[in-house]
Amino acid sequence: MKVVLFSIGDFHVHSYGTIVALAVLLAWGVAHYLSAGTPYREHLDRLAVYLIVGALVFARAWHVFFFQWAYYSKHLHEIAYIWQGGIAIQGALIGGMAAMFVYTRKYRISFWGMADVLAPAAVLGQAIGRIACFLNGDAYGSPTGSGFGIVYPEGTMAYAEYGAQPLWPAEVWEGQWDMIVFVLLLLLKSRRMPAGALFLAYNMLYSTGRFMLEMLRGDSPRYLFSWTAGQWTSFGVFAASLILLGVLALRNRRVGEGLAQDKSVRAG
Repeated sequence: MKVVLFSIGDFHVHSYGTIVALAVLLAWGVAHYLSAGTPYREHLDRLAVYLIVGALVFARAWHVFFFQWAYYSKHLHEIAYIWQGGIAIQGALIGGMAAMFVYTRKYRISFWGMADVLAPAAVLGQAIGRIACFLNGDAYGSPTGSGFGIVYPEGTMAYAEYGAQPLWPAEVWEGQWDMIVFVLLLLLKSRRMPAGALFLAYNMLYSTGRFMLEMLRGDSPRYLFSWTAGQWTSFGVFAASLILLGVLALRNRRVGEGLAQDKSVRAG
């Protein structure tokens, strides 16, 4: 774990920002690769501006209102100080989806088609991004109560909260789960599915893992049922995605039946 990778005089290169930048670049490269031969590739670079703005705004708002509102409610002027840290990946994902919806409506292209292209790239970026959390000592777990776990060094948020106690490697396991989801999405991509199904599968797979791993988190306030904001968000996203997947499957079935009837009429 290393919060600052290296320093040149008073200029410090932080591990978090460096790894997040790498995650974004690699995810965008994968998106370009997966979009080859589709009408969506020419839109990716323009879409990037929308995604960055939407993701940053929502990621910051999610963190402020669901994780540290007790602090920011008394320091409202610091809400915009994003350079001091404090963003939430689930907020970034929801903000990115909202921005993508605006973009696809503006340019009259399929939201679901674009979402399917970006889904594997997004979860790969999340997997790499959790390395940044590990190096930075945030998104940490709760004490294991045993000799097993990660002992964070002084200078990290985890150490400030729990000292030298071994903590569950929640962020490490989440990054590993994200890599599994990435591979599963690549496998599912080769199957015939309704447009949007791959994206919804991503939402459901990621949300399932995130919900379970949130039980081990030690940095999140808890609400109703002692669920964290991450668990409530995961539950909501999973439920909405399941409903939408059912709607897409039903619509696809009706379209197939309509085409079959049309062919039957023509043959007659």
